[in-house]
Amino acid sequence: MLNTNPQIFKPEYTPEVQRITEPVYERLRDIIPDIEWAVHAPYIAAINKLKVEMNAVLLVHNYQTPEIFHGVADFVGDSLALARKATEVDAEVIVQCGVHFMAETTKILNPDKTVLIPDLQAGCSLAASITAEDVRGMRDRNPGIPVVSYVNTTAEVKAETDICCTSANAVEVVESLGTDKVIFTPDGYLARYVAANTDVNLIYWEGACEVHERFTGEELRDYRKNYPGIHVIAHPECPPDVLEEADFVGSTSGMIKHVGEVRPRQIIMITECSMSDNVAVEYPDVEFIRPCNLCPYMKTITLPKILDALRNKAYRVEIDPEIAARARGSVERMLEIGR
Repeated sequence: MLNTNPQIFKPEYTPEVQRITEPVYERLRDIIPDIEWAVHAPYIAAINKLKVEMNAVLLVHNYQTPEIFHGVADFVGDSLALARKATEVDAEVIVQCGVHFMAETTKILNPDKTVLIPDLQAGCSLAASITAEDVRGMRDRNPGIPVVSYVNTTAEVKAETDICCTSANAVEVVESLGTDKVIFTPDGYLARYVAANTDVNLIYWEGACEVHERFTGEELRDYRKNYPGIHVIAHPECPPDVLEEADFVGSTSGMIKHVGEVRPRQIIMITECSMSDNVAVEYPDVEFIRPCNLCPYMKTITLPKILDALRNKAYRVEIDPEIAARARGSVERMLEIGR
């Protein structure tokens, strides 16, 4: 579906806007140039004012750009953290500053609230790699085997799933089923990582994230040659040769926690590019070498589109009630793991 989000309001950079946003910019001064801040600041001030008036909250994924992540977010995190937070907020309006499957997950968990996504083009190559029909086909070929689906899937796929997982809890979710075999969709690389860390046999779909699958082990070896002693951490959506070269493998939340615990002199995060910028704000003593693989879908979310989403209450996320009810069970079972 084409995005028709109109740009109907462009706030001005005034001395008052500069004063209001100065505390935010002090944190971002080493990340965002002055000339760019003059563009971002009016939107940040307008968004933060409007969301209070509307009783709205912004859930912001770790892959968003720093001006969004640090400037307007009420809650930040990976898919699991945002899914948990979606069950706790009491706002009337929730703006999901992530991609569409995240907005659907938020709506699944909040059927009576207004859930907005600022751009309809904020999709996901991984979620698009599998359909509900594909899941039903895997079940037909493997009768009696429970299905675990990565949360990076559509509501329709979640409705055909026994339990969802994220990269942060995939191993724990698979082992929670108490079976010796599971169907795992849709990320083939994550499935391989899980299989290497459990005795459960995985039958898996061969989907992939277009950001993480571009990394290679050779690329990491070159980084080590060019930056002797660099600490390498990678997301489990990456290919196996990448994970073999990494010093640590974990979800986005796990990676952030690891940086805080280890505090290496120099580090490279093998994941979406903006995350390094966001984490660097918190750890100015750590030098981040940035391999810039951007997610084109995350980058459709911008400050002007967030402001327009609030002003126009667009775009509303709607899910067929029957599908949402079935999908809710698989998501809620995931959220019970680790509680």
